[in-house]
Amino acid sequence: MLYLFIIRTIPEPVKQGVATASEGASERLECPQANRHRDSDVTRIEIRRPDDWHLHLRDGDMLSAVVPATARVFGRAIVMPNLKPPVRTVADAGAYRNRILAARPDGSRFEPLMTLYLTETTTAQDVREAAESDFVHAIKYYPAGATTNSDSGVRDLERVYPVFEAMEKHGLPLLMHGEVTDGDIDVFDREAVFIERHLEKIRRRFPELKMVLEHATTADAIDYVESAPGPIAATITVHHLMYNRNALFEGGLRPHHYCLPLIKRERHRRALVAAATSGNERFFLGTDSAPHPKHAKESDCGCAGIYSAPAAIELYASVFEAAGALHKLEGFASLHGPDFYGLPRHEEKITLEKSDWKVPETVNAGDDVLVPLRAGGNPGWSVSAS
Repeated sequence: MLYLFIIRTIPEPVKQGVATASEGASERLECPQANRHRDSDVTRIEIRRPDDWHLHLRDGDMLSAVVPATARVFGRAIVMPNLKPPVRTVADAGAYRNRILAARPDGSRFEPLMTLYLTETTTAQDVREAAESDFVHAIKYYPAGATTNSDSGVRDLERVYPVFEAMEKHGLPLLMHGEVTDGDIDVFDREAVFIERHLEKIRRRFPELKMVLEHATTADAIDYVESAPGPIAATITVHHLMYNRNALFEGGLRPHHYCLPLIKRERHRRALVAAATSGNERFFLGTDSAPHPKHAKESDCGCAGIYSAPAAIELYASVFEAAGALHKLEGFASLHGPDFYGLPRHEEKITLEKSDWKVPETVNAGDDVLVPLRAGGNPGWSVSAS
């Protein structure tokens, strides 16, 4: 049998960790070559100020260290509630919000959009209070044990169906870490199994519940969100757009590419790029930027999470440029998310310019050091000071 493989050159930083043609390719995901040539001539773009619809800011010294990286570019961010202890109530969220606001740089207008942590003791009253607040914008579902600080998560989804009913009634979105955690399920299949086993069931039971499948990583997730009825969307991280799972093992074990959900096969990366650059309003930017100290990432049981905030929008621009879709970046980064959440789009704009600046090798966070995504590398774009 004769196989024909087509090898393409993918510009930095996208080529890092991209599989060879033997992993397979879907031609429907390829962007027209003419678009790539057109984008290669672009040196400056202007977009409305973007928002980050999935962000980890941590607390304490870490919070103070990482807020400025997001606030320099993003106008708003949906802030994850998986602290220790988790952000369970409106009062918890209000106190955490105040700590975030205090960590903003002088003159910053960055707005944290707060979320509550869904547990099996969350009540319909909690939902009502969240919906009536002016700063809680969603409730986050973690399956117990799925990721960092998720031990308080849900073990039996049907036990929180009354909460989903209240959320549907009050129009409060459900943000989902869409994985199962069963020990007999391959870790690379957790998202696909969650969709089949749980997500479709929730969608049928609560057809008007606004849902976001967070940090989508597979073609299965893209296909479901594209075709499912009702108000559903997905966030896509820049690291899942840039890398496939080869990046975890390129020249050795790469702990700073370890995240949950895991980076998947090349065919899944291509599906994510196609969705992000499609203009489909169901897909929007969510970095899932998740800082951990360098020593915790490089330990014998390293933490999952990629700290992308210091160069997030620049790296997204590089991905969109490589796909010949810079003209679609504003929709993905600045328009689709506010529209889904029912919030106003920013009137203010930012300018991205071709540049040879370098991402810092490390970032200080109190007594700790963080290693950002693409540390020491050139994203190809920078945000203009003007």
